[in-house]
Amino acid sequence: MVFQVLCETVTEGAQALEPWKFKISYDKLVIACGAQARTFGIHGVAENAIFLREVHHAQEIRKKLLLNLMLSDVPGVTEEEKRRLLHCVVVGGGPTGVEFSGELSDFIMRDVRRKYAHVKDYIHVTLIEASEILSSFDDRLRHYATKQLVKSGVHLVRGIVKDVQPEKLILTDGAEVPYGLLVWSTGVGASPFVKSIDLPKSPGGRIGVDEWLRVPGVEDVFAIGDCSGFLESTGKPVLPTLAQVAERQGKYLARLLNEIGKQGGGRAKKAKDMELGDPFVYRHLGSMATIGRYKALVDLRQSKEARGLSLAGFGSWFIWRSAYLTRVISWRNRFYVAVNWLTTLIFGRDLTRI
Repeated sequence: MVFQVLCETVTEGAQALEPWKFKISYDKLVIACGAQARTFGIHGVAENAIFLREVHHAQEIRKKLLLNLMLSDVPGVTEEEKRRLLHCVVVGGGPTGVEFSGELSDFIMRDVRRKYAHVKDYIHVTLIEASEILSSFDDRLRHYATKQLVKSGVHLVRGIVKDVQPEKLILTDGAEVPYGLLVWSTGVGASPFVKSIDLPKSPGGRIGVDEWLRVPGVEDVFAIGDCSGFLESTGKPVLPTLAQVAERQGKYLARLLNEIGKQGGGRAKKAKDMELGDPFVYRHLGSMATIGRYKALVDLRQSKEARGLSLAGFGSWFIWRSAYLTRVISWRNRFYVAVNWLTTLIFGRDLTRI
């Protein structure tokens, strides 16, 4: 029997192409399709907000910000419209939202205000979060981040978004927040594709896996990354949707598949009763987040309740940058990233390209 998977090409952004379908035969199938931004069913989010997930999202944010800067300088633009165009709103106070808010505020303070003098009294960043920012971090680090973000010019608002319209969003308390750029960073959830396939599901709607990352009931199929989670029957906790989880799962599964191949189970339906060895165990290495102004947070606790090392300030920022470089795939790319950091530090960011 030949196992096949039906595929369809997907492209997003301005250069999206017409999809076409094809089939691929497999002996072992690994599902690692990630997740999608969570909107909580709020009206208007998908149509008006930009997410922080893909490369084209970053390009869209840059284009939108620079276009708004130019539009704000058009003769005849009212004061109210200028404030709206130059109001950058970020929804979501997790590490991604906080990092983006801090870096965007840095970008505005160091580069935009210097080269676009007319906007210095209008452009600002607002971060909206339903509860506490960085809720998974140590309390001391969270308070430090709040203080630094406010100092760097980020306006923190505690509230829940009820509706998103093309030029403003509405909170549950009735407050209206006009915006020119809206970035949505409220975590991720199961994608429509994951929800649609007939496979066991873990809490949260992700593909359910056992201790060896196998999908029960479907032979030779594995799932890793944000699209997967342990089944309740395993008794294991829900895995966080973090890059370090996916990386660790990928390395574990690569070793497991190599071992299966050595034992003669590489072909389809040949590893059914094979001994697989030790199950996958995830140990949290800690969390890091940059908050702008050459400052960052490092929280090396195993969990929120556990004890461990936590640092904040310039030293943490240096650790964060060093750790980031170690995760870049090749020495060539590490060199490019380091050179880009250096040129940005000396000359500022390039505002000429859209």
